[in-house]
Amino acid sequence: MIDEIASNSFQMIYIASCGEGINAFNLVESTLVQFPNSQISVVKVPHIRSENQVDELIDKVKDIESLIVHTMVNAGLRKYLTRKGIKNQIVTIDLMGPILSKIQAFLSKAPLEIPGLYRESHKINLKQVSAIDFALAHDDGLNPDTLMNAEIILVGLSRAGKTPLSMYMAVMGWKVANIPYVPKVPMPEIIDKIDRRRIIALNINVEQLRAHRKMRQESLGTSDIYSYVSKQEIEGEIQTAQKYYITRGFSMINVSNKPIETSAEEIIEMITRRFMANAHLNN
Repeated sequence: MIDEIASNSFQMIYIASCGEGINAFNLVESTLVQFPNSQISVVKVPHIRSENQVDELIDKVKDIESLIVHTMVNAGLRKYLTRKGIKNQIVTIDLMGPILSKIQAFLSKAPLEIPGLYRESHKINLKQVSAIDFALAHDDGLNPDTLMNAEIILVGLSRAGKTPLSMYMAVMGWKVANIPYVPKVPMPEIIDKIDRRRIIALNINVEQLRAHRKMRQESLGTSDIYSYVSKQEIEGEIQTAQKYYITRGFSMINVSNKPIETSAEEIIEMITRRFMANAHLNN
């Protein structure tokens, strides 16, 4: 059979798919690595959803020494493409049909045959990964130059719970940055250019903040920073921070003795109510 179809002018493989064709493209490319110096080009033909589109592909391919590798979930289109390939002496390779047929037999259940389901079902995961990467890159005031891309910006004193809250909301798909407020230390200038409705200040009571800071000291094995855990100093920090938040018009939520889930829900509800369909930025 190899001898029958062998051709010195064979140089094209078309990937026909009802979706993007990315998986089939990667499979073919990884296969071609086994044939070094083959000089074969791989071309994706995505979003094939009708017989007319199949006809257009066949017309494009029929005069070129090539083959068509396809991953289409619609059984009718797969059969149509196979018939057209045979009629025009074009070799077609069906990557999707045999797998669907076997699984259908095992489950005694017909497939949905809806294009794009895989991509749609994995959008959340991709968005989640992107949001987590963003939160890590913008933790504790890092990378202020790209704060404009944040959907939510948390501001708060040291150990007020900014990082865990940022990461929790990132897992939910939100791009969250957090910036520490340190009295007498200037905040990033870019803050003035950001929609303040996206900036949420975290309030926390003296006892809880002091407890968090003591735990932090113990974990680091230090005890020489008296002002960091001094009740009087912490009270002063909280008052100064609240004055700053009010002056700048930042929304405030109290995170004292509150589960992280509750604080996250409160913030997300606030942002969603304010921005509606534009709560998530397109970046």
